[in-house]
Amino acid sequence: MYAIIETGGKQYKVQNGDQIKVEKLNAEAGSAVVFDKVLAAGEGADIKVGTPYLEGLTVEGEVVESGKGDKVIIFKYKSKKDYRKKQGHRQPYTLVEIKAVAGEKAAPKKEEPAVEEKEVEAAPVEEAAAEEVVAEKPIEKMLKAELIEYAEKNGIEIDAKSTKAEIIEAINAAK
Repeated sequence: MYAIIETGGKQYKVQNGDQIKVEKLNAEAGSAVVFDKVLAAGEGADIKVGTPYLEGLTVEGEVVESGKGDKVIIFKYKSKKDYRKKQGHRQPYTLVEIKAVAGEKAAPKKEEPAVEEKEVEAAPVEEAAAEEVVAEKPIEKMLKAELIEYAEKNGIEIDAKSTKAEIIEAINAAK
């Protein structure tokens, strides 16, 4: 289920477990926040739309952190008038994690079981690395040294002093 809420003059589409950055709220980290301005709520064809808000529905969240956003540089300039003005701004925000949408509590997060690493017999490093390079890159994107090595492995005779384009032509002709 999702809901569309309004806070700080903006509208946000939220679901259980979402983290959203909203305009600065007067709340400390870890405190609960209730958004009562719910514009719409529902899922699929079963959606309720308010006029302008839905009565009795709320969205509950928890403040994760408060901080300042990235710096925005405002530079004003007028040509031929020796007027330059540089100013910076960092917009304050509050990061909120949504816990309950329209009365539905978020399911507690389940910890994933630790994955045990299995021992794998290691192949010789040089052979494995060379096979990966050949399998991953198309011929056109290989370096000259890789092309020469590829040609030698596939039994294609080329001149090591020839250009990359000539080596690619020779490999394509041999295929």
